[in-house]
Amino acid sequence: MRAAAINYAPSVAEKRNFQRVRVKIYGRFMLEDRSEHSCQVVDMSPGNVALRTDRIGNPGEKIIAYIDHIGRIEGVVTRTMQDGFAMTIIASDRKRDKLAAQLTWLANKHELDLPEDRRHERVAPRNPMSVLHLMDGRHYQCRIIDLSLSGAALEIDVKPALGVQVMLGAMRAQVVRHFEDGVAIEFAVVQRPETLDTEFNRAAS
Repeated sequence: MRAAAINYAPSVAEKRNFQRVRVKIYGRFMLEDRSEHSCQVVDMSPGNVALRTDRIGNPGEKIIAYIDHIGRIEGVVTRTMQDGFAMTIIASDRKRDKLAAQLTWLANKHELDLPEDRRHERVAPRNPMSVLHLMDGRHYQCRIIDLSLSGAALEIDVKPALGVQVMLGAMRAQVVRHFEDGVAIEFAVVQRPETLDTEFNRAAS
């Protein structure tokens, strides 16, 4: 696969780690015009990712993406497809090693029967800013990367321990995953769509 409109030479570490994993995870990405769009990962390696999306970036365009369970990645569009595009991932060797570990976990997640692996569509709320409350009274500002009926991915400066009980708005949850820029939480009960809509409309008012 040749990169279009860019001069990009993968490092030795990239070549070593270019093992593609087919996964079904969701996220959002930002184009150079700063518009944000939802996406679904089709397959991914520590050096490349293919995204299914309604908005297709142009070859050579820089992309910033927030992927559930993965976190923030940056890269450049290398080719377009009928329903999306592929992009390189620009990262340090240390970041690629972390991506390789995350992808290994995702590839085997179905065998673990984790409660977070529920087939609910993930969306970005209209007002992504919120507050995560811990049971000991501490609270932290956070940005909701994406949200589903069963949980959310949060960009946040702190990382409460796995299993810690938290509140996002009026919804009780627990921390189930750490990633580089934040945490994933699972709600104590599966929410109703109208509950999420009401909760985050109220937060935006």
